[in-house]
Amino acid sequence: MTTDPRRLALSALARIDDGAFANLVVPAMLEESGLPERDRGFVTELVYGTTRMRRACDFLVDRFVMRPLDTSTRAALRLGAYQLHFMGTPPHAAVSATVDVAPRRSRGLVNAVLRKVATSTVAWPDDATRLSYPDWIVERLIADWGRDDAVAALEQMDAAPAVTVRADGYVQDLASQWVAESVGARPGERVADTCAGPGGKATALAATGAWIAASDAQPGRAGRVLGNARRLDADVGVVAADGRRPAFRPAYFDRVLVDAPCSGLGVLRRRPDARWRIDHGDVARLAMLQRELVDAAADLVHPGGTVVYSVCTLTAEETIGVDEWLAVHRPDLEPQPEPAMPGTGWRPHGRGAILLPHVAGTDGMFVLRVKKQAQ
Repeated sequence: MTTDPRRLALSALARIDDGAFANLVVPAMLEESGLPERDRGFVTELVYGTTRMRRACDFLVDRFVMRPLDTSTRAALRLGAYQLHFMGTPPHAAVSATVDVAPRRSRGLVNAVLRKVATSTVAWPDDATRLSYPDWIVERLIADWGRDDAVAALEQMDAAPAVTVRADGYVQDLASQWVAESVGARPGERVADTCAGPGGKATALAATGAWIAASDAQPGRAGRVLGNARRLDADVGVVAADGRRPAFRPAYFDRVLVDAPCSGLGVLRRRPDARWRIDHGDVARLAMLQRELVDAAADLVHPGGTVVYSVCTLTAEETIGVDEWLAVHRPDLEPQPEPAMPGTGWRPHGRGAILLPHVAGTDGMFVLRVKKQAQ
């Protein structure tokens, strides 16, 4: 394994282009590298930043490229363009260091193109290219939120996220901590978390003194819940089960959290390759799954019990769309009166509340709290 940070970053970028997940491949490669902490942080910034800004980097270099590029050469050019334009690395350092790690066959090309990138002015053709997102994400968020909020949210998600650590040592964004707090779990209560992987919210709920039953449809994610619960000494029972067909007794719980799978358009800053993996057609499919999950979860609470639905996305279809569906199909679920949402920056959104990424510098999140009435 190389000890050159840029060479390691280039290798990681090539693997991500071939389909590897950034959040899996980067930690594994860093663990094998033996690099000191400072260099590890540099590699992470290079890989995550270049992956986020892939479209913008391609625009910067493609103005000066007249032939098709292989994966490794393309990755090297993106890496150099990211350092030049987004990191502010001095041109002589960015160009020479990137040329040194580029494939030998294409070093002349990489050198020539990056020197032109370093000395050229940029006129971005549109917001999607400048902000480095697929067209459909920009168009969807502008349609749902208006141009000002959409662009501000997208700009926020182009920056690396701050690291927030709970008192028990678990790393978790403030928005997710506030979602767990919004469940309102109390000592002695029975609480289910039906989409629990990897376990951040389930272990936060356990810290209230409630008894937590956690499930996830993917056995690997259920295993991560169990591992995190053991590491934090949290009282969480874990099963692998599809939340649409819960493994728990109906009307048994006081509260249920449905932190549903979603398009993830509120957490793109911490999932750098997700913007290139999700497709516009996935939103409708996920919204249908979300409706099924929260409908099933509602049967788990007794009359008077609370159901909390949350998603880390910003689309209307997965937020107020699910809320509107519930209002029609589950009239036994009525909005839970205040208290207000924990934290700051929440806006009313349908019968729930939403947190846009740029408002409090957190992940984007939607939460709906409803109480089950006797039928």
